[in-house]
Amino acid sequence: MARLTKTSSNEEILAVLNETAEAVAVVLRANKDWSLSGLRDTQYSVDLRADSAALEVLHGAGVAVLSEESEITGTFGDDDLCVVMDPLDGSTNASRGVQWFATALCAIDKNGMRAGLVVNQANGIDRYWATTGGGAFHNGVAMRPSACVDLSEAVVGVSGIPKQRPKWGQFRALGAAALDICLVADGVIDAWIDFNTHGVWDYLASALICQEAGARIAEHQDRDLVVHQHGQRRTPIVAATPELLLSVRQVRAQQ
Repeated sequence: MARLTKTSSNEEILAVLNETAEAVAVVLRANKDWSLSGLRDTQYSVDLRADSAALEVLHGAGVAVLSEESEITGTFGDDDLCVVMDPLDGSTNASRGVQWFATALCAIDKNGMRAGLVVNQANGIDRYWATTGGGAFHNGVAMRPSACVDLSEAVVGVSGIPKQRPKWGQFRALGAAALDICLVADGVIDAWIDFNTHGVWDYLASALICQEAGARIAEHQDRDLVVHQHGQRRTPIVAATPELLLSVRQVRAQQ
């Protein structure tokens, strides 16, 4: 395997991300054990096995990793790459047989995001990816958000429960943030609101995909979405259009 550096092309980086997602897929296809790991709440044993398989590929490529499961491994200096990773986003869905869970990977350097990939591991087919300045794609087809501007007509994805019902058209709670956010970039839903907080591994790949597709993404408190510490949490908000982003930000602010 070629080793990646800051000077590697985004396409070379994306190839390693795809290889990593496939290593996780091998673990998930063979898995019959949905027991909890016992190390932290809601962590499954398979989360750790998926993480180990992904780390083998990424460390083999010479990159640092910030993972939900194993925190920070490797060196992330000014000339290095780091991959922000959730090897199994939506693990509760997976454990219950809900066919909506993913591997999410985003390569960053000290200047920001380089390449992002979200793979729907439930079907092994749907891949969403983007490279900075290179556009966003769903299975090779360029992604574009909807043109929705009116909250009353919007289908809004959510994580968590609002205290009062916003005046949106409809809502969906699908259970895998990385995939949920990609649906905004692809025009399937119109917006997505985090009513809790998330780790950077849950949203960063999808944030790049939204950015490259032309969707709008913000943080509830206007903080930087690119973070380098495992313990930092953010509250992303995504919308198809600037007008709708303003409305869903107001919804989040009222909670």
